Amino acid sequence: MLRMNRLVLSALAAGLLLAGGSRAADLSDSLKKGTPELKSVGALTFGPQGILFVADPQAAAIFAIDTDDHTPATGKDRPKVENVDEKIASLLGVEPKNLLFNDLAVNPISGNTYLSMSRGKGADAKPAIVKVDRTGKVTDFALKDVKFSMTKLANPTEDSKKRTDAITCIAFAKDKLYVAGLSNEEFASKLRTIPFPFTEADKGTSIEMYHGSHGQVETKSPIRTFIPIDLGGEANLLAAYTCTPLVRVPVSDLKPGSKVKGTTVAELGNHNVPLDMIVYKKDGKEYVLMANSAHGVMKIPTEGLDKAAGITERIKDTAGVKFETVKDLTGVVHLDSFDKEHALVLIKTKTGSYNLQTIELP
Repeated sequence: MLRMNRLVLSALAAGLLLAGGSRAADLSDSLKKGTPELKSVGALTFGPQGILFVADPQAAAIFAIDTDDHTPATGKDRPKVENVDEKIASLLGVEPKNLLFNDLAVNPISGNTYLSMSRGKGADAKPAIVKVDRTGKVTDFALKDVKFSMTKLANPTEDSKKRTDAITCIAFAKDKLYVAGLSNEEFASKLRTIPFPFTEADKGTSIEMYHGSHGQVETKSPIRTFIPIDLGGEANLLAAYTCTPLVRVPVSDLKPGSKVKGTTVAELGNHNVPLDMIVYKKDGKEYVLMANSAHGVMKIPTEGLDKAAGITERIKDTAGVKFETVKDLTGVVHLDSFDKEHALVLIKTKTGSYNLQTIELP
């Protein structure tokens, strides 16, 4: 799951393309042509030059893949695909009920959308990535003879029941890929910082936080989704956990092998899993938009998050930074920034089918 401020990334990517500078050439040169052997596909995020980062939790690896999708969008089309699960299932030759959507990411250069999914269930599930263009056309993104590179994570969780949590979310910012997930260590929750082009991944930073609704410090709960965000002039990661603490972690604290305690700036409600989040600006103010399993879509202002003292005592309901629920957005399971005014959302309908569409940012 995903995430970074893709509006910033879009400007960066466009600048690199227009400049035609050495940095863009360096990124391309770090990739070699071949066929990446993915055991699974999970979280997705885009870097510059149309490079798609793909998490493979089963292999505890991250792949960087050149999508060859480098042409800036010229039209104003925005996808609206009803029953997108049926269209994808037909393309892949499976029943819609045997598809599991894992994540989506919008290429900030072209506006094309990439979705990661599992075909089938259990040990027999096969990974797949499909592309949906701005007009809604669905095509298979074939992982054959593409330019790519790969890095393996050190000490991923060895618990087979938690293997999908080896990598829970990824995001790219300022030449680095940030990776959340579980390790096999006592302080299991990890944040890893991996420079790109890839070098060997380090052991990562152990993350602990105070969970107000549980009334305790937790070190083994994985971050479910996060975003890189500037707070008070300092680079941070804003992370959300199950049940739903929202935690601020300064990027400067992320040092290999260290243990860091994040600041819990909000408790957003029990019995809930945060699914996806983005950051955006509207009417001169900055907000986080977060999709949830049980509490709908939340709109959270970022003002004051840098100064929040943090929650350190047990609470019964919600606490910390205020939020509002976007009542006309229901069933959202994944989302990403589409442009300055719109987000792309994957919605599970009441009938169990899925729709892919753009919405105006609230």
